[in-house]
Amino acid sequence: MSVKKSGPIHRDKAGVIDTRASDPGKDTRAKSTFVGERLRSRSERGLMRRLWTACMGGTILTALFAPTLAQTKSSLPPAEKLFTSVEMVGYALVLGILSAAMLSAGWLIRQRGRLEAEGAEMRSALSDANQRISRYQALIADKNRRIVIWDGQNGKPEFLGQLPAETGAPQTDSEFLAFGRWLKPASASELEKAIEALRHSAESFDVIAETHRGEVIEVQGRLSGGRAFARFVALNNLRAELAELKIERNRLRNSIATFESLLDAIEQPVWRRDAEGHLTWVNHAYSEAVEAGSPDQAVREGREILNTLTREKIKAAATPESPFHDVVSTAVRGKRTFFDVVDIREPSGSCGMAVDVSGEEALREELARTLKSHAETLEHLEAPVAIFDRDRRLQFFNQPFQKLWDLEPLFLESRPDHGELLDRLRSARKLPEQLSWKAWKENTLSVYRSLETQTDLWHLPNGQTLRIIASAHPQGGATWVFENVTAQFELESRYNTLLRVRGETIDHLSEGVAVFGPDGRIELSNPAFRALWGITEADSKQGTHIKAIEAACAPSYDGADGWKAFAKMITSFEDERPSSQGTLELYSRLVLDYAVTPLPNAQTMLTFVNKTDSVLAERALKEKNEALRKADELKNDFVQHVSYELRSPLTNIIGFTDLLKTPAIGPLNERQSEYIDHISTSSSVLLTIVNDILDLATVDAGIMRLDYADIDLTDLLDDVSMQMTDRLQESNVSLEIAAAAHLGHIVADQQRLKQILIKILTNAVNFAPEGSTIELKCWREDSDFVFTVHDNGCGMSKDMLATVFNRFSTNGKSGKRSGAGLGLSIVESFVNLHNGTVSIDSEPGRGTTVSCRIPSAIVEPQAIAAAE
Repeated sequence: MSVKKSGPIHRDKAGVIDTRASDPGKDTRAKSTFVGERLRSRSERGLMRRLWTACMGGTILTALFAPTLAQTKSSLPPAEKLFTSVEMVGYALVLGILSAAMLSAGWLIRQRGRLEAEGAEMRSALSDANQRISRYQALIADKNRRIVIWDGQNGKPEFLGQLPAETGAPQTDSEFLAFGRWLKPASASELEKAIEALRHSAESFDVIAETHRGEVIEVQGRLSGGRAFARFVALNNLRAELAELKIERNRLRNSIATFESLLDAIEQPVWRRDAEGHLTWVNHAYSEAVEAGSPDQAVREGREILNTLTREKIKAAATPESPFHDVVSTAVRGKRTFFDVVDIREPSGSCGMAVDVSGEEALREELARTLKSHAETLEHLEAPVAIFDRDRRLQFFNQPFQKLWDLEPLFLESRPDHGELLDRLRSARKLPEQLSWKAWKENTLSVYRSLETQTDLWHLPNGQTLRIIASAHPQGGATWVFENVTAQFELESRYNTLLRVRGETIDHLSEGVAVFGPDGRIELSNPAFRALWGITEADSKQGTHIKAIEAACAPSYDGADGWKAFAKMITSFEDERPSSQGTLELYSRLVLDYAVTPLPNAQTMLTFVNKTDSVLAERALKEKNEALRKADELKNDFVQHVSYELRSPLTNIIGFTDLLKTPAIGPLNERQSEYIDHISTSSSVLLTIVNDILDLATVDAGIMRLDYADIDLTDLLDDVSMQMTDRLQESNVSLEIAAAAHLGHIVADQQRLKQILIKILTNAVNFAPEGSTIELKCWREDSDFVFTVHDNGCGMSKDMLATVFNRFSTNGKSGKRSGAGLGLSIVESFVNLHNGTVSIDSEPGRGTTVSCRIPSAIVEPQAIAAAE
């Protein structure tokens, strides 16, 4: 057996395994260092002890020989007394120390050699111990085993090795002992109890556990050296199969025991026989039925609950493929008893069960008598009745049933199937026509599978209407009752039709309608009534008194001639109730025309017609007419005032600027001349913008009139080209006019037509690149004057084309000059005044072409001056 190594194993003085270290090399080095330190410490202590011994020996020797030396010295002649007694003692002491040191050195050298030999022997023993530990670790550290060690009852568990991941066992130590997470509940419970008994009662165990993944693990629990060991081994091959078989055997034993306990608890006799027909097991109900003291006594004495003839019949009839099942009669405790017996034959024997059905037999007889009594009662009923049994065959029918369907008595007495009966009635065209006969038939016969009574209406081809009441029997079958409701159904249908027509008519009226009874309670109302007064359906439900409706409508209207007057008229006791009409205006600005109409049976109808749109339209037209009149006055006043207030100052500025340019005023320096030119240019641009705005305001006000005249188009083009000369030279752009020699005349406003051409050419010059040419092409189409202006500028995108005629729409980033964006807008307005058309064709990078068509006036032009 081997487990996966989780750390080096050492033994303490008691020889117990210690797994706290984690590095074998580190532990070996630590032990070697510890042994060397112990050897060095022991050697140093021996040396010091021996040096001390030598010193003490030399001192003792000196002390012993000191008197002798003193005597020897006293006996010598004076001439020979070379040393004093003190010197002799010192010399003796030195000699003693030197002698002791030499002796100690020799002895120390010998001891050191002996210690080195002991150290080498201990290092060799330590190396052998480490090798044995490594072999033990390799032997334990197997991937298929894991060992858990507990030191005492309160000690923390230690873990060695791992189990394969495919077993589902956790790899971490903290989760391994949570057996319920990775073992099946039965195995986890059994293992926890076994480990508890091992640790507290020293009871060894061998358990086969099953994981949630279906793997089998063998767990062995032992006690050694005061420690508890639990070894988990992942089984494989034959051992795993054997363990699985053991588990399956235990499971089957438990299942059989549970099943036998269940059979032993039921009240029906149950038995099991061997292949020869002898009883091997019976339950308590069997033993009680055969009057035995216990099931074992019944088996031992072979007491049979069935007689011999019945047993022989069961033995002959029962087969493994077809069990015996029949009701048999036998005697139990001296009484005749009926049993519903089921006996199953197997190769190893047979087993059977008997259900006491004596009460059912008695009930069956009682039921037969009851059914016969009911049949006699039903025979005297006028309603057709038919009763079918559990096999859906006709069991009973009365004479009205036979007359209803006009069927032969012989056919009915043959007990036909219900489905067959329906098919025959359908063939005779006596049943309602159905789109799907199969589905209708299946739905009709579903009563046999239902516990509730089903009701249906059949509209027969002969014009009759039958109400079908089908009631299922608890013991199977059903009773069918047919009630002829033709007359009742026709009356009800006619009445319901009238109610639906009236309700649909009132609900779809746009007028609000409410009908009240003589007691002042509402009887009906339509959605339009609730919507006009802003109340809910609950507020106006049937039976609500008019006072409650008055309170619900109070937030919408408050007036003495309102709901109070309605209530007085509805609840009046006068014989002649006059009608009334009027108009109400609600807080929500709804204007309602109401009418109070008396109805028969003292009822009263209120109708409300929403006249808000027509009233508001009338008011709006009046207000709009007044606003238009005031706006027209404001526009005229604006045009008149702005014409003077803006043009007069600009004219003065331009006049004084031109005056400053004349030599008569005096010479100007270069900067002053430049400023005067800027003032003149800006004033001219501002005057042009003001004139454009005034022209647009005049057009919008509807007071601009065209001054029609006969125009020579050739002279018009020459005049336009002369006015554009300075602008063309300033922008370094040339103008090319392509026109016929004689374009003829046109009836139009010369000033406005010239403005159209100049605005279009100015716009082209603004966007044309320097050195390019602007093309002006003119021609006549019938009496219309058509011209196009093309430039080679940057062009415009589709988004710009969509807003090019809008006022104040500019593209200053690509043009040479930025303006107010009114040029093309004025062009469009003047062209429209001439009943002409203008369009622009442009693409980015391909320039822009403006096309314009001016038709000649048909009527004689009238010279009507524009408001300037």
